[in-house]
Amino acid sequence: MTRETVSAATTSRSARARKAHGVDADIKQRNLRRLRRIEGQVRGLQKMVEEDRYCADILTQISAVHEALRSVGRALMRNHLKHCAADAIRGTPEAADAMFEELLGLMQLRNG
Repeated sequence: MTRETVSAATTSRSARARKAHGVDADIKQRNLRRLRRIEGQVRGLQKMVEEDRYCADILTQISAVHEALRSVGRALMRNHLKHCAADAIRGTPEAADAMFEELLGLMQLRNG
């Protein structure tokens, strides 16, 4: 499965607005706070570029944004494995196979 295939499958599925099987309210709030903080960091990056700040400083901040996004991604993956994937694997063989393929695709996205 190529990155484009995974992206296309994810896009077509998101058009159907699937919902998570279970979301811990505390984890959701932490992720939302993190994402708001990341949004602020990205606005700061835009300002740094507009102000012609030193390239190495901008790259350092980009690295911090990447790590912050990875942190949110890890929390989402934990939740996905705990709820969505576990439910699918305990379900029908077809649902388990579909989840297996989805997880492989997500791993490919992560590892590029």
